[in-house]
Amino acid sequence: MDSTEPKRLHSIKLWPPSHGTRLVLVQRIVKNLTTPSILSRKYGLLGKEEAEEHAKQIESSAFDTANHYFENEPDGDGGSAVQLYAKESSKLMVEAVKRGPQQKTVQEPVFEPVTQTHETFFDISKGPRAFIEEDEAKELLKPLNEPGNKYTKICFSNRSFGLGSARVAAPILSSVNKQLTEVDLSDFIAGRPEEQALEVMTIFSAALKDCDLRYLNLSDNALGEKGVRAFKQLLSSQGNLEELYLMNDGISEEAAKAVYELVPSTKKLKILHFHNNMTGDEGAISIAGLVKESPVLEDFRCSSTRVGSEGGVVLSEALVNAVNLKKLDLRDNMFGVEAGIALSKGIPVFSNLTEVYLSYLNLEDEGTLALVDALKNSASALEVLDMAGNDITSEAASALAACLTSKAATLTKLNLSENELKDEGAIVIGNALKDGFERLTEVDLSTNGIRTAGARVLSQAVVGKPGFKLLNINANYLTDDGVDSVKEIFKNSPNVLGLLDDNDPEGEEYDDEDDVKDGDDNEDELGSKLKNLEIKQDEE
Repeated sequence: MDSTEPKRLHSIKLWPPSHGTRLVLVQRIVKNLTTPSILSRKYGLLGKEEAEEHAKQIESSAFDTANHYFENEPDGDGGSAVQLYAKESSKLMVEAVKRGPQQKTVQEPVFEPVTQTHETFFDISKGPRAFIEEDEAKELLKPLNEPGNKYTKICFSNRSFGLGSARVAAPILSSVNKQLTEVDLSDFIAGRPEEQALEVMTIFSAALKDCDLRYLNLSDNALGEKGVRAFKQLLSSQGNLEELYLMNDGISEEAAKAVYELVPSTKKLKILHFHNNMTGDEGAISIAGLVKESPVLEDFRCSSTRVGSEGGVVLSEALVNAVNLKKLDLRDNMFGVEAGIALSKGIPVFSNLTEVYLSYLNLEDEGTLALVDALKNSASALEVLDMAGNDITSEAASALAACLTSKAATLTKLNLSENELKDEGAIVIGNALKDGFERLTEVDLSTNGIRTAGARVLSQAVVGKPGFKLLNINANYLTDDGVDSVKEIFKNSPNVLGLLDDNDPEGEEYDDEDDVKDGDDNEDELGSKLKNLEIKQDEE
């Protein structure tokens, strides 16, 4: 090649968005629809379940509109289509908000608290997600004020308390606090200014400090360190907690230290859930302190918490004390190989382990091999194994297959998506799944560079299993004939085969570093155009 020839330039294509980007947009739409706003105050705030349904429909409709535009008037990189995609999504969100909550029937009182099991459970979370004001709080909380009531469980989630309604609630909660064993205060200050939210949390904390709780849920409150310390009186008085949930709370390094400092004892703790926080390595060390002091822990979740190798190693070493562990969820962190190996050393003590979620941990082959070798000889009742997105190649396939074979009697779900197993690894895994595995219901090897041969082996391995529900081999490299042959295998049970709409018949992988970089730039630029999506409200 002539050395003077200019370097090939790579164009960045913004359209169409990837499946992952579309899912992110759906999540942003849900957040918009469930966040108090001027419009929601007038028309009512959607509940999470209803918002999720609307979000899927909104994104799909906006995508179809933008895609039709792009196909008819292509503009090169697709920038105009992206703008239309965002604009149409915003318009449809406004329409959804103006329609208001639709799931309530005329006969069902909007604010009637739900009671269960002979009126032991007081639950106000089923009404519309909205601010609760002083007068409404007085009416709504009346049942808790009735002499001789038997309520032991309360759920105030999904309603946003201000100072007025919190002051109404405080004496009522104080009157029943000695009989309460379960308290759910998740998502109960949404949309309030920080200063007010902290005061509300302090009021509730003081009112509930004399509870002897088994269950406490403070998730979805953007606590941070200030919020954790606002709950000081409540947290520091709980010596018998069995379940503690602090998810999506902005638990930073400092907040994690505050949790460790304030929670007095975790000797009886069975469930500890952190998720979607910004805990990091230093924060993970504090969480590891809680874990180390929780000898009866059965269910530990520390997913999407920005924990790297250092914190991952410390957490893994602390988990060795949790000999009763049944469910372990460490998804979406930056553990790396070293933390994976550290975790594998503790695996043999988890004889009761039934569910393991280790996806997106940067384990690579080395960390994966250490873990599956440890799992093979332990966790005899394992039902779920999730190791998606770990850069696992065919080099680890044989060890994976041996591990799976040892769980043939119990395994129900296997997720190895977004790895690099390719045909060679898929065939090894498929052959391992052929015999036994009578309880298997789901297998996901999407996005693995698999071609027709591997897809066929996987299909033949699962197609005849009783109760099997889903094989996902989407986003691989099947030819058109390969797709047809796989569909033929499932001709008597077509619903068992997942979608193949992201399959790439060309099967060309990115070998050029510049091409890979361009792909990353594509996602970054497209994401930046969508990240500020919000409901554009007209003045009314």
